[in-house]
Amino acid sequence: MIISTGLACAILVGSFIFLVAMRIPVAFSLAIATVPIVVLELRLTPFIVLDRMFQSYNAFILLAVPFFLLAANLMNSGKVTEKLIDLSRVLTGWMPGGLGHVNVAVSMLFAGISGSSTADAAGCGKILIPAMINEGYDRRFAIAITACSSVMGVIIPPSILMIVWGGVMKTSVGALFLAGAIPGIMIGLALMATVYGYAKVYDYPIIGKPTLNEIWVAFKGAFLALLTPIFVIGSIVGGIVTPTESAIIAAGYALILGMFVYRTVTIKDLGHIFYDTGRFASISLFAIGSASAFGWLLAFYHVPQLVVDTMTSLEFGTFGTALVIAGLFLFFGLFIDAIPTIIILGTVLLPVATAAEIHPVVFAIIGIVSLAFGLVTPPYGLCLLISASIGGMNVVQVMREVCIILLPMLLILLLIIVFPSIALWLPQTLMPDTFK
Repeated sequence: MIISTGLACAILVGSFIFLVAMRIPVAFSLAIATVPIVVLELRLTPFIVLDRMFQSYNAFILLAVPFFLLAANLMNSGKVTEKLIDLSRVLTGWMPGGLGHVNVAVSMLFAGISGSSTADAAGCGKILIPAMINEGYDRRFAIAITACSSVMGVIIPPSILMIVWGGVMKTSVGALFLAGAIPGIMIGLALMATVYGYAKVYDYPIIGKPTLNEIWVAFKGAFLALLTPIFVIGSIVGGIVTPTESAIIAAGYALILGMFVYRTVTIKDLGHIFYDTGRFASISLFAIGSASAFGWLLAFYHVPQLVVDTMTSLEFGTFGTALVIAGLFLFFGLFIDAIPTIIILGTVLLPVATAAEIHPVVFAIIGIVSLAFGLVTPPYGLCLLISASIGGMNVVQVMREVCIILLPMLLILLLIIVFPSIALWLPQTLMPDTFK
């Protein structure tokens, strides 16, 4: 039979929602949801869907995903996280709520190295959540601020989500990296302001003012790690290497730091590090393949064009369309991992953003920042699940604090929508050729 656009959309989306509700992993749900269409549609065969999956893997840029994950795992195993925490402690620990500020600051520094929010939540959370609880911080606040600050891992460059977005949407990864820097710093400052407010209300302690010698020791210990984002971002923006090559540089540099500089990674540790990297990378890459097949079927039945026509007829304008786009990404981020959402929803909404005269880089930052919040909102909320597990509490018990901390972060998202130059200024200044 020949399936209509409406019926195809209903079968694909309906099957996917049903499978997710049955607690089947998202990557498998996306793949299984394509089966009824392939069986019913005379014009399709299973080999076409499999071909679309394999074609999605045939992208050189996707090699950056496992290498950035490897860099993050090497940094965590190499005790680089502890060096960053020491530096953050002397830079921000003197303020009210000292360890809370340290938590945010180290997430900002770690984000500039790893590109992974889950690595941030796990690596920093294991150290800082117990430390904050021992210092008298409320357990729920310690978990919530760790989870919320970890989302900067995919906003502050380098970012795995930006690499996937650039590959799927054919957008300059270097421009995306630069565009995420200022919004990421603004979110970090908003989190610090929230920590300050909590510290004043609940009288959280100050670590103490560091001496010049302590500042020097901490900076010297973290200096080599802080060079990572300079190598990665600077080499891409300068046109010296590709994003994939920069990821290899980051992983190689992290390996050298761990094995030969800090000497905290041994040959024996590498097996476990490589295994963890391969496991997490395979999950991400399988999700990319199944989401690509799902998205291709939507395109085959002209669902994106239907969405464009519908939203264009509503005449939201640039601001209204940007709000709707942010709302859709926020909603999908509640239930689906960010990478499949980029491939499915991002490709559908790109023509909508283009029709509304939203710059592709601004569209990307709105989408990525919105999806980052999904990492701390149930039922998906992977960073929140990791932090809650470390802190020994149920996710529901910390939702009040998470919602309070998310409010100023959502305000930053609104500012990006109202003032797109927040995202565009840095790439326009440093990569003007991209915007010609």
